[in-house]
Amino acid sequence: MRQTAQLLVLALGSSIAAAVASTKRGLVFVPNDQWPQDSQIWTKPGTDLTWYYNYKMTPSPSFADTTQDKFEFVPMMWGKTPDTQFLDSVNSQIDGGRNISHVLGFNEPDGAVSGGSNLDPESAALIWVKNMEPLAKRGVKLGMPAVTGSDRGVKWTKNFATECAKAISADGGNKNCTFDFLPIHFYGSFEGLASHMGSMSAAFPNVTQWITEYNWDNQDLSTTQSFFNTTCDYFDRLTSVSRYSYFGSFRSKVSNVGPNAVMLNNNGDLTDIGSWYLGGSATGVNPQSAAGKSGASVLAAVAAAGIAGAVLASF
Repeated sequence: MRQTAQLLVLALGSSIAAAVASTKRGLVFVPNDQWPQDSQIWTKPGTDLTWYYNYKMTPSPSFADTTQDKFEFVPMMWGKTPDTQFLDSVNSQIDGGRNISHVLGFNEPDGAVSGGSNLDPESAALIWVKNMEPLAKRGVKLGMPAVTGSDRGVKWTKNFATECAKAISADGGNKNCTFDFLPIHFYGSFEGLASHMGSMSAAFPNVTQWITEYNWDNQDLSTTQSFFNTTCDYFDRLTSVSRYSYFGSFRSKVSNVGPNAVMLNNNGDLTDIGSWYLGGSATGVNPQSAAGKSGASVLAAVAAAGIAGAVLASF
């Protein structure tokens, strides 16, 4: 009997690990007009998600009436912005009563394709000094530019920090720009991700990290789920990581990271990863399926997770 219990724990171990609550989890989410109902999934009572960003300066319409204490919106200055457009937008939101405490810098400025904002470090520094530095004086925490997960990205960030110091010191004095936390993007294995985080930590020691885009794209389902569980456990244990957001809050059919690395199947039902990320149990929903699992199947998966919990408590 004891051996059977141990085997059951091993079989359900990934779902148990992933169902652990986390206060660090956020959402990187771009609403899809084709399925507006999907936006409501992320703010249902009981989810682990505490914050989100959408690559924009202003909240997504679906969450516009949601207060910051319930679901914190983090504005992003995606790329090149006219004069002080980003600063003016954030100031206006703060003055209007939205308690914005954090903002994100440029999105993959070292990249020219696949969503990169394609900015050279010198130009980015001048924009930063105009738009971001004044926000620091209001107590807003500033996230550095989120570069690609490559050696090129590490080099770009170092050059940006140097150029930013030059730009902010141009009016006299010897100052550095304000960097409160370091967002990180990475697509690949856990070992590669951990190595990249180490490289960025070496370049910017003692700066808290946010992992704002990550996934191991185009893998089989078992590998994808194992990666998800390993990374969540790793981020939750690291004091140097204060927040993270898994890239996959969309349906399998529109995924650009492979059909298995998603939180929703083609019917808009939560996959195992989607449910785990929200703090729930495995659903048994195949990411590539066109319809949800039957209610009985989902209940069976939840019941199995409950049995495993009881087994663990008996050891």
